[in-house]
Amino acid sequence: MKAIILNASAWMIVPVMDAFAKFLSNSMSVFQIAWARYFFSVLFTLSLMLFFYKKTLVWSKNPKLQIIRGFVLAFSTLCFFYAISVISLPKALTLAFVAPITCTAFSPIFLNEKVGIRRWSAVLVGFLGALIVIRPGFIEVNLATLAAISCGICYGFYFIITRKLSTSDNPLLTLLFTSVVGLSIISLFLPSVWVKPSLNEWIIMALIGLIASVAHLFLIISLKYSDASKLAPLGYTEIITNILISYYYFNELPDNWTYLGLFIIVLSGLYIAKREYHHGKSTH
Repeated sequence: MKAIILNASAWMIVPVMDAFAKFLSNSMSVFQIAWARYFFSVLFTLSLMLFFYKKTLVWSKNPKLQIIRGFVLAFSTLCFFYAISVISLPKALTLAFVAPITCTAFSPIFLNEKVGIRRWSAVLVGFLGALIVIRPGFIEVNLATLAAISCGICYGFYFIITRKLSTSDNPLLTLLFTSVVGLSIISLFLPSVWVKPSLNEWIIMALIGLIASVAHLFLIISLKYSDASKLAPLGYTEIITNILISYYYFNELPDNWTYLGLFIIVLSGLYIAKREYHHGKSTH
C-alpha cells in the first residue's frame, strides 16, 4: 500500500509542474524553464544527499550510460515543455504516453528481453492510438505534436537506460547525475534566451525543480517496496490531475478524438504492464 500511495502521489503532482511550466512559457523561453527545473533539482537533491545520504555521494559505476540518460531526459523535457507551450496539457501528455510502448518495442534490442506476439500487438495498438490523437491528413500536424511524441519516445529510452543502471548505481546518485547532466547541457543555451524573472517567476521556477525532485524521489522510494511492473499502470493517474488543471486554469479540455486515442494508448500500456508482470513472475 505504501508503494502505491508514493507512486500515485508522484505521478499526480507532476502535472502541477507542467502547469507552472506552461504558465511561464508566456514570458520566457522553454530553455530557461527547463534550466530552472534542473538547477533547482540539483540544489534540492544535493542538499538532501549531503544531509541524509552522504554515503551515496560516490562516483558512478557506469558514467557513460549516466551521461546518455541525462542527455535523453534533457531533450525529453525540452520537447515536452515546448509542446505544452503550444498545445493543451492533456493532448501533449496523451502523446507522451507512448513511452512505455516505446520501451517495450526497443527492449529486445537494448535489454535482450523477449517480447512475444501479444506485447508486439499491444505496441502496434498503442501507436494506432497516437495516430488517432494526431490525425495526420485530417488536421495540420504541427511541431508541438511531434515534440510531444518525441518526448514519449525519448522517455521510453530513458526507461530502458534506467533499467540498465538500476543494477549498478544508487537511485539517488542517478537522480543527481541526471540533473547535473541536464543542467550542464541546457546552461549552454541560457545566455542567448535569458529573461530576467520577477520574484513570482523565481518562486514558480524553484517550485518546478522542487516538484520534479520530490516526484522522482517518491518514485525511487516506491520501487523499494514493490516491483516496477506492478507500479507501472499507476503512471496513467497523471492524466486525472492533468485534465483537472488544464480545465480549471487554462480552460482547455481534450476533444473526443484525444479521449479515444488516450483510451487506446492507456489500454495498450496497461496490457503491456500486465504481460511484463506475469513474465517477471515466470522468470523468478
